[in-house]
Amino acid sequence: MQMIGRIPAAALLLGLAGLIPFIWAALLVLDLFAVPDWPIPQVLLGEGRLIMIRYGGIILPFMSGVLFGFATNARGVQSVAAYALSVLPALWWFFMPGSGMTSALTNLATGFIGLLLLDYAFFRWGLTPSWWIALRVQLTVVVVLCLCVGIFL
Repeated sequence: MQMIGRIPAAALLLGLAGLIPFIWAALLVLDLFAVPDWPIPQVLLGEGRLIMIRYGGIILPFMSGVLFGFATNARGVQSVAAYALSVLPALWWFFMPGSGMTSALTNLATGFIGLLLLDYAFFRWGLTPSWWIALRVQLTVVVVLCLCVGIFL
């Protein structure tokens, strides 16, 4: 098993920046603050759950592409498995978008948890950078917590 290395600053900062739409959407759901009267695009001021679904529906398939890139490091039978597994998050969202907000958010949360399991498998197979799983665990926890705000509140 790989040793967990230090997360590069650029990867950490961009990963954290990628959480902003999820956190913003959760804050909108919680209705903890008055939205300022600034010239902000309506998409940012809308329904928090819809923002989560729209953004999460982009990020989950995007992460399939990341896994596909890691699959290029695999060889032999492992490469077949890695390529096949890498497309699962995108296929999950394609086939399981949900029929309403709650089901869509639940399916997204399930998809992100499944993605973390795939991240761990790719990490164990030595296909990712040594710091990958540490970054992915942190980001996934925040994403799933935000999605749970949308599901349960």
